[in-house]
Amino acid sequence: MSQFKLSAGSAMPSLSIPKVGGGELLIGSATGWEMVVVYRGKHCPICRTYLKTLDELLDRYKEAGVNVGAVSADTRQKAESQAQEEGWRFAIGYDLSLEQMRMLGLYISEPRSAQETDRPFPEPGLFAINPERKLQIVDVSNAPFARPDLAAILKGLKFIQEKQYPIRGTLG
Repeated sequence: MSQFKLSAGSAMPSLSIPKVGGGELLIGSATGWEMVVVYRGKHCPICRTYLKTLDELLDRYKEAGVNVGAVSADTRQKAESQAQEEGWRFAIGYDLSLEQMRMLGLYISEPRSAQETDRPFPEPGLFAINPERKLQIVDVSNAPFARPDLAAILKGLKFIQEKQYPIRGTLG
């Protein structure tokens, strides 16, 4: 099966995903900077640690004018319980569909057992979207162990904004 790949500099697909606390998490439709972290789900301890770091950096992301959200394929119940347990302050989207995962070019895994989770889930991804709704940074992994450093991404986004640094990697 061929893997769809989002290209740096291309328009971010607009997605509407149900959000913990009600409403929709709208991705790719903001007028400012936006960053979306795709996480594997409640079953993943590495995701929990990664999102804890994101929450610790959240005020600095806000100061840089970056709206932050995270999404998974978890059910509403799992997403709500984890968001409450962890106290995350950023928007959490849930019920990411297989079609949406494929649209984002994510790697998708089957659960190893019913104890892990009850449905296919995305492997990690991170998308930074500029005010023109173009993908400034695209990072997609096929394993939970490979993820970009969130402090380095923040520093990079500030640099991009201050220096009007162009989107890189657009030649394919």
